[in-house]
Amino acid sequence: MPNIIKDQQICDDNWQVWRDAETLPETGGYIVPLALWQSSKDVLKALGDVAVFLASDESPKALGADIAEFELIAVDFPKFADGRGFSYGRELREQFAYKGELRAIGDFMRDQLYFLSRCGFNSFALENSDIEESLASFKDFSESYQPSIDQRLPLFRRR
Repeated sequence: MPNIIKDQQICDDNWQVWRDAETLPETGGYIVPLALWQSSKDVLKALGDVAVFLASDESPKALGADIAEFELIAVDFPKFADGRGFSYGRELREQFAYKGELRAIGDFMRDQLYFLSRCGFNSFALENSDIEESLASFKDFSESYQPSIDQRLPLFRRR
């Protein structure tokens, strides 16, 4: 079972990413594409634990009222330079008040962990980094100037 970083701790990953948008998994424990969820919602619910992931071109608005159904929502980063997922994290936390696990999957870098966490992500499935060493990335900066999910007040208001 692979490991992930969740709430700044290394833990076992109980989920698998199901990237096929046309066929259904046979059991729960999968993070499925939004399109598969939308086309087969009732069948997927019957499997048990099922989460959804948003592609970089799928807004959280597409989840609609289903947001409350998920204990985990993942955002797929197709390449490290695609920043739309950062906005989706903030949107899920601020506009939709999503309280569950928000996971980054795909091609993002260890250097982005600090900024992803500021946008509301609390779970990270790193593919090409030493997970132990990656924990240090959450402490890359000692202070943040701007308000964000993890610090609602800007620095000048905290002084």
